[in-house]
Amino acid sequence: MSRNQKIAYRGCLLALALVLSFLESLIPVFFGVPGIRLGLANIVTVYTLYRLSAPDACFVTLARILLAALLFGNVTTMIYSLAGAALSLGVMLPAKRLPFLSSMGVSILGGAFHNVGQLLAAALILNAKGVLSFTAILLPVGALAGGVIGVAAGVLIRKVPIGDEEEEEDDPTDSGED
Repeated sequence: MSRNQKIAYRGCLLALALVLSFLESLIPVFFGVPGIRLGLANIVTVYTLYRLSAPDACFVTLARILLAALLFGNVTTMIYSLAGAALSLGVMLPAKRLPFLSSMGVSILGGAFHNVGQLLAAALILNAKGVLSFTAILLPVGALAGGVIGVAAGVLIRKVPIGDEEEEEDDPTDSGED
């Protein structure tokens, strides 16, 4: 894959992540606990981690957080998102190398640790250790959301190639000539 192709793919993945972030920002939160979201844009993060590279996943995630905060968020959401993403990526990057973890397992870890990162940031910013009591709720919710994200990303990883990768043929009798 050429350098220009890689830049184009990163741009497209960033745009998709921003659209998913925007759509998710339109969904009201009914759970009574701040911070509970599905994290739709993380589908793009996991996909990028598996289809491109760790630095590309970090770039797309960081750029998405900064742009989303500028476009339809605020500084507070940016800080919490950055803290969550830093811890999430810090766990997902080495976890991806473990042969017994699928993209879903990696995403589950990412979802859980994203919430832990946000809670740690809140505890520091608010100078309130009591915020950490939400860990009992947000850790399993993050893992559940990570599982849903992991399933979606896993399908995309298997079905949507990047660059020079060959698409899987669904019909072995199809010669490809039209």
